[in-house]
Amino acid sequence: MRRNIAFLLGTVTGACLTVLVAGPQGTNLVAAAKAAARSDTYNQLNLFGSVFERIKTSYVEKPDDSKLMEGAINGMISALDPHSRYMNDKGWSDMQETTHGEFGGLGIEVTMEDGLVKVVTPIDETPAAKAGMLSGDVITQIDDEQIQGMSLEQAVARMKGPANSKIRLKVMRKGSAAPIDVAIVREIIRVRPVRFKADGGDIGYIRITRFNEQTTDGLKKAIASISKEIPPEKLAGYVVDLRNNPGGLLDQAVSVSSAFMNRGEVVSTRGRTSEETQRFTARGGDITKGKPLVVLINGGSASASEIVAGALRDHKRATLIGTRTFGKGSVQTIIPLGAGNGALALTTARYFTPSGRSIQAQGIAPDIEVLQDVPDELKGRTDLKGEASMRGHLAAEGTEQAGSQAWVPPNEKDDKALNAAFNLLRGGSVNATAVTAAKRAVPN
Repeated sequence: MRRNIAFLLGTVTGACLTVLVAGPQGTNLVAAAKAAARSDTYNQLNLFGSVFERIKTSYVEKPDDSKLMEGAINGMISALDPHSRYMNDKGWSDMQETTHGEFGGLGIEVTMEDGLVKVVTPIDETPAAKAGMLSGDVITQIDDEQIQGMSLEQAVARMKGPANSKIRLKVMRKGSAAPIDVAIVREIIRVRPVRFKADGGDIGYIRITRFNEQTTDGLKKAIASISKEIPPEKLAGYVVDLRNNPGGLLDQAVSVSSAFMNRGEVVSTRGRTSEETQRFTARGGDITKGKPLVVLINGGSASASEIVAGALRDHKRATLIGTRTFGKGSVQTIIPLGAGNGALALTTARYFTPSGRSIQAQGIAPDIEVLQDVPDELKGRTDLKGEASMRGHLAAEGTEQAGSQAWVPPNEKDDKALNAAFNLLRGGSVNATAVTAAKRAVPN
C-alpha cells in the first residue's frame, strides 16, 4: 500500500509540473525558480566565506586555515549519512592499506555514531577480539583523550600504532552501569579473510571474516583443499560463515557469490542517475559443482556479506541460518581528490538483491532463525540495533527492521546456529522451536 501511495503522489506532482510548464508563463516561472535556487546557494556560500574570514581575523588564537577547511568539509559530509566521509591524505592511505589486508593496530571494524566511535565487529584472532571487545561497544576515550570532536579518521589514526605498543580504551557497553577500561597491546594485523576446515569428514566449513583483495583467492584455495581432503561422494556440502563480517569490497562480494553460482544476477545498484544504476552478474561458474550450501548470518553481517547472502538465497542456492543481518545497503563510491588532497567516500546508490529487494535498513532475514544461548553476564549486550538505528541513515524502501543478535559462542559445541547447519546438511532436523521463517530444503 505504501508503494501505491508513493506512486500516486508522484503522478499528481508530475501532472502539476506539466500544467505549470505548459501554461503561458510556464517557461519563465521555471527559469525564475532555478535562478532563485542558485541565488540561495550563492547566499549560503557567501555566508560561509564571511564566517571563515571572521574566524581568521577574530578568533582568540591564529587558526590553521587547512584545519578549518578540513573541518568544514567533514561537517558538510557528516550532514549526509553515517557512511559518507572525507579522508585526508593519510586517511586515504590508511584505507588503501586496510583493503590490501595488512595494517598495524587493534583489529576492530568501527563506525562513527553520535560523535563517538562504535564497534561494528572485532576481527577474529586480533588483539581487540582477545581483549574481549564486542560488537556494539562504544569507545569514548583513547589513552585518556576524549573522542568527542574527532573525525572517524582521526580516531582510527590514534588507535593505530607500532606493534607491541600499548593503548587504553574507555568503553561504554550496553548493560554495564559504568564505563569499562580495556588495555590492548597493538600487533601487526594480517587479516586472513578466509579460514576453513573439514568437519567430521563430510562437511566443508569456510569462515569469511571480511571482503578484501585476498578474499576470493582464499575462498578458492579453501574449496580446493576441502575437495582434496573429502572425496566428492562423501562431501555432504559446505557451511559458509559470514557472521560478524562487516563487509568490504563490492567486486569481492560479486566474485565470492559467483563461486557458488553458474549464472544470474548477484546484486544491482540504483542511484539518482542512470550512471549509478548497474547490474552485476555471476561469472566463472560454480566451483563447488552444485554441492548443498548453508550460509550463517547474524546482526554483525553487513554490506558485502548481505550481498552474498541475498544473492545465494534469491537464486535458491543456499539456506540461510542465524539472525537478521545489519541492513547496510548503501553504496559508497571512492572519489580520489588529487595528489595530497585525500579522497571522498560518497554514498551514491542503494544495493538490491536479485529479486529486487532493498537491503538498506531492512537487512536479510534468515530462512531458519536460530538464537544463541547468551551467557548471563553478556545478556542485553550482544544485540545490534542495525542500520535502522543509526542517526541520519538512508530511509528504507519499505518497513525498517531492527538489528539482531550478534553473539557467536567461542566454543563450537555451544554454537547452535553452526550445529543446526551441520544437522541440516547431514539430513537431520533443526530444532522446531528455532524456526521462524519458512523452512526450505537445501538445494542440490
